[in-house]
Amino acid sequence: MSSADVSARVAWADDAPAIAAVQVRAWRTSYAELLPEEVLAALDPEQLAAGWRDALARPADARQRTLVALERNTVTGFVLTGPTADPDRDPVATGELTDLTVDPHVRGAGHGSRLLQAAADTLVADRFTRAVTWLPARDDALRAFLTEAGWGPDGAHRTLDLLGDGAVTLQQVRLHTSFSD
Repeated sequence: MSSADVSARVAWADDAPAIAAVQVRAWRTSYAELLPEEVLAALDPEQLAAGWRDALARPADARQRTLVALERNTVTGFVLTGPTADPDRDPVATGELTDLTVDPHVRGAGHGSRLLQAAADTLVADRFTRAVTWLPARDDALRAFLTEAGWGPDGAHRTLDLLGDGAVTLQQVRLHTSFSD
């Protein structure tokens, strides 16, 4: 595969079904030991695509962006950028990277690195001087990937209630980076 066959760009509303398909495959792989099997089996790509289509067509903030990684015309991953929602950070200066997701079938082919660089470039273009991201506390592979790219822990942590009833929780840690020299 030549370098011309892979790229990253801002997502279009027409990308919604492909993004949803990647999301379902990634969740079923990444959360297999965390979420109940029936929850993962119930993930509906068509329903998720409708939500993605709306979010892509009408972002809540002009600085909220979805970027996709491509191999030829195939969406291989996605990442979201925008102002942070963390109450201890300034949303004017601090951006957030969320949902860095690569299709499990093509992990290790450089799509995550391409997405991370495109996300950093987008955050800088949107005039953020710093960025944060949350990741599962036990996701050593993602933590190592981000640490190698210059992200580091800032000591913040939180617990997410994934089903809304306290039955399934996810411990997360926050990493941060600075774009200023």
